Parts: sequence; C-alpha cells; structure tokens
Amino acid sequence: MRKIRYLKNEEINKKKWDACITHAFNGNTYAYSWYLDIIHPNWSALIEEEYVRVMPLPVKQKYGVTYCYQPYFAQQLGVFSVSVLTPDIVTGFISKIPDFIKVIDMNLNSFSNPDSKKYTVELSNNYMLDLIQEYPRLSAKYRSNTKRNLKTAEKSKLTLMKGVGHEEIITLFRNHRGRGMTKWRDEHYQTLSRLMYTALYQGQGVTYGVYSERNDLISGAFFLNNKQKLVFLFSGTNAEGRSSSALTFLIDSVIKEYSPGKMILDFEGSNNVNLARFYAGFDAKLTHYYRLKLNRLSPVGNLLFKVAAMLK
Repeated sequence: MRKIRYLKNEEINKKKWDACITHAFNGNTYAYSWYLDIIHPNWSALIEEEYVRVMPLPVKQKYGVTYCYQPYFAQQLGVFSVSVLTPDIVTGFISKIPDFIKVIDMNLNSFSNPDSKKYTVELSNNYMLDLIQEYPRLSAKYRSNTKRNLKTAEKSKLTLMKGVGHEEIITLFRNHRGRGMTKWRDEHYQTLSRLMYTALYQGQGVTYGVYSERNDLISGAFFLNNKQKLVFLFSGTNAEGRSSSALTFLIDSVIKEYSPGKMILDFEGSNNVNLARFYAGFDAKLTHYYRLKLNRLSPVGNLLFKVAAMLK
C-alpha cells in the first residue's frame, strides 16, 4: 500500500478532496468537504498519496479523551477510493488512525469492509430502491399495506408541492416528533438548516411538501440529490399527515417522478423495525453497511471515561 498520511483540517486540499469523492466509485454526498464542514467543523482525515483514497475522521475531545464518532446527518463515511477497495486496504487505513485517537465509533460505507480477523464490525441495515423500471412495474411490487396507505391518501385529497421551504419541514418535525427527541438540541436543528440550505443552493438537494385539502402543510421531506442517488435525509409529519398517509403519498410521488431512470432511492436506514417495514413496503431492498467500534483506552481510563459521561 502506498503512503497514508494523517492531515488536520487546515492541511487538507479541499479541491483535491472533492475531486476524489466525485470520482470515487463509492463516493457519497456525506463525504464532500462542504458537507463535512457543516456537520463537523475541523474534521481531519487519512489520505493516500495524492488523494487516490481518503477517509474522513470526525474527531472530538471530551473529558480529556480524543475520540472519533459518527456525526449527525451522515449515515456512512469510511474509505472512499477512485480505484479498487479491498478489506486489506480498508484495514490498512484503520491501522493508520493515530494512537492519540483513543475511542472510535463510526459508520463505514458499504464498500469499506475491514478484515474481520483484525477488527470487529457490526452490520447496520439500509434500504434502497432502484428506479430504473417504469413506475407501473415498481408500484405493482409495493406491499399490501403501502397500497392501502395510498388509497387512504387518495381519499384525503392530498396535494404535493416541490420546493417547499426547508425551514417549514424542520418546524413541522420540531412541533411533533421532535418533542420526543430529547438528544436533539438547538445546535442540531441549526446544523440541519445550514445543511439543507447549502445543498439546495448547490443543486444537491430537493424538498417536497404535502398539503391537506384545506391547504395546510402536513408532511414534508428533504432529499440529497447527487451521484445518481436520492437520499431520504429528513422528514416531518404531523398527526393529520400520519392519519392520511401523507408520507407514503410523498415517497410514491417521488418514485413516480424519477422513474424510469438511473437513480437509486436511498431510504437511509433503518435498524428500527417499524421504519424498516415502512421502507420495505415500497419494495426497497435490504443492504448493509458497517459500524466500526474500537477502544484503545486502558481499563482504568475506560472506566473514568464512562463515569465522566454518566455524570455530565
């Protein structure tokens, strides 16, 4: 393997970095420099030679421990390559993560599978739908519950609008499901807003809203749109939207819009049984990506780190 360097954020050539992600066979929007700058400022990276392979490292420090973790709004990171990527190559990258990074808990992309003899990884679920077929053929494969939900939506006389304001979708989420998301703070919503705004500005995002018969916004969704992939990143739905199956109507409309074509609809999850059932209802196929967990702390250091986290 050629030389792999660890670089701090200010040492990274962002132009070369983004060129690598664009040409990487496994590149995704999460790994672009502008995206990483928003979700995790001061991210660092491992870089092979002149950016032929790269691995972003979202590094932070807490309680005196430097650790690497998966930031909000990025499902998969890991190693990105413009050429072949084998378990040995991925393992080589992981081995080059500096020793001062003591705890690692991050998601690798579905092509970043390290050597299972050297590192323990957990499988996480994802669901994807290839939109290459005509819509009638795709919709014919929907599960019975999805078809029933679409009939409910039809009776509710819903209307779809493309280009709805991204802040409206965030507000819809905060006022309903967001109330039970105790880990989400103002800073997370601010990050999400910046992310959505920037993606829309760069032409790498699209929003949809579903309106009731009274013209009230009852459901909305934001998709990342890049590299022939639509990523279902975020959505918000109120009680009326749930009872009228507005989100099912929205996703079905997106499938209808983009098929037939070379797009893949990436549902971005999930290990949650109910969400998995919902995504599978559109005949989305189960795929996997990897979660790497590595702890280099001594037994005493690990205990102190856990105690400090509990006392926060």
